[in-house]
Amino acid sequence: MCGILGVVAQSPVNQVLYDGLLMLQHRGQDAAGIVTAQENTFHMHKGLGMVRDVFRTRNMRALPGNIGIGHVRYPTAGSAESPAEAQPFYVNSPFGIVLGHNGNLTNAAELDKQLFQSDRRHVNTHSDSEVLLNVLAHELQECATSYQLDPATIFAAVSGVHRRCQGAYAVIAMIAGYGLLAFRDPYGIRPLVFGAAETDHGTEYMVASESVALDTLGFKLIRDVAPGEAIFIDDKGCFYSKQCAIDPTLNPCIFEYVYLARPDSIMDGISIYESRLNMGSSLADKINKTMRHLDIDVVIPIPESSRPSALQLANHLGINFREGFVKNRYIGRTFIMPGQQHRRKSVRQKLNAISIEFRGKNVLLVDDSIVRGTTSREIVQMAQEAGARKIYFASAAPPVRFPNVYGIDMPTRQELIATDRDDDEICREIGADGLVYQDLESLKNAISSVNSLVKNFESSCFDGNYITKDVTQEYLAGIELQRNSGTKISQSNRHSTQLDLGLELTDS
Repeated sequence: MCGILGVVAQSPVNQVLYDGLLMLQHRGQDAAGIVTAQENTFHMHKGLGMVRDVFRTRNMRALPGNIGIGHVRYPTAGSAESPAEAQPFYVNSPFGIVLGHNGNLTNAAELDKQLFQSDRRHVNTHSDSEVLLNVLAHELQECATSYQLDPATIFAAVSGVHRRCQGAYAVIAMIAGYGLLAFRDPYGIRPLVFGAAETDHGTEYMVASESVALDTLGFKLIRDVAPGEAIFIDDKGCFYSKQCAIDPTLNPCIFEYVYLARPDSIMDGISIYESRLNMGSSLADKINKTMRHLDIDVVIPIPESSRPSALQLANHLGINFREGFVKNRYIGRTFIMPGQQHRRKSVRQKLNAISIEFRGKNVLLVDDSIVRGTTSREIVQMAQEAGARKIYFASAAPPVRFPNVYGIDMPTRQELIATDRDDDEICREIGADGLVYQDLESLKNAISSVNSLVKNFESSCFDGNYITKDVTQEYLAGIELQRNSGTKISQSNRHSTQLDLGLELTDS
């Protein structure tokens, strides 16, 4: 999961990009980067850390230009510790191109070999995003006539990218001297929206991972970029779009609605907030049907993503809703922290129980999901220490039993608490007195009821069905091996770098 942003405006975009990345900070906190274009020159600053830490006033002043892209990252392929893998990435041949990518290519290793052996291109990091950038650059070279580009040529190159790349990808790129390009994979797995703002000097455009970035910065949401579609906005502000894939289908990642996206965003015509309310309603229905014997005194959400579901669940059950945990907002999300020990330590730093809401009560804790179980176990223990008599646990999502290979950092089955365990065994593992999970069909109905046009979802982490059809047991075993030896890979990545090929960098 990463956040991407692009702006074509009539005035400098550096501040708009910075503010937009702050709105997408929840999608990645390991690295951030901004590239702006002024005539034929790119200006870039990127580094490890959160947006507020990477950019200083001097960096912002050194990012002139009316077109730009930004990226916030957490690692799905590559290393969290390598500054070289902060995005956007840059290549200078045959055109100056910078690119930000959200998702994960499932055939990156194969493409890397093709690029070196056939396309004569060298990828210098372990990031699949640099692979994607070089595939795009090669396709532009193949489609261009006399090294000149127009919208039709650019769209033909995107069609070539779709033919070669497998997996999930939402992309925003800039081509020096031409404009801004954005496209989405043919399955529409990762989100991408765009909007416009009318000014005295003309129309300005923004493309982003989530609509919240548009809303807060005065852009009106137009629509989602369709699966397989590409949009191109030239440096004069002219807008073009074209479907570039054969037989595209919409299969958005279901985990975006469960956890990843902000509740005030709209994705594929679906309000994240409304879908989470519906999750709470359906979960309440299941409790009424299967667990009516539970004597629940209070419903308590585990901040933040589960709050709408917990509120609606409490309303449907006719039980008091209370805030039992206070969140320290200056600690990063534990789900996307790289190490298990780091994650375990951070739970106590980020949440503190309000004892009065637990003491002597039977409490129903509601979370958006249970992935590794580390956070759930710690939270149950905190509720016990706060004096709860009995602790029941409800998950607004089904058990996570399979790796996600499309851009979420939970790639190995051995890390998932639901692997080879039934609900009773998971309940004992987290130390609860009772456990209820959302059913998968109920989850899908809760989301699609907001927009009946969305009928299918990428839900492989729950059902093990990988929509791209190229994910084999051998592939999953390779990911697990890589993750288990992650320390060695991380150390080697520290010495890798994306070569500086003439891009003007601001001072760090």
